[in-house]
Amino acid sequence: MSLEMRVLCERCGGALAADGDAVICSYECTFCPACDAELAHVCPNCGGELVARPKRVIADA
Repeated sequence: MSLEMRVLCERCGGALAADGDAVICSYECTFCPACDAELAHVCPNCGGELVARPKRVIADA
């Protein structure tokens, strides 16, 4: 099972690149760094810890 790489912050709706900075909780709720700071690294949906989302390397075509 692979990680769902969501493209929008769930709080502000800002765009998130697959190879850019974002944070997730264990349920894959996804937020931008600015919202993460405002949320004090706690997911507003489940109360879990928000951690850096791994970056997905895009292969050369």
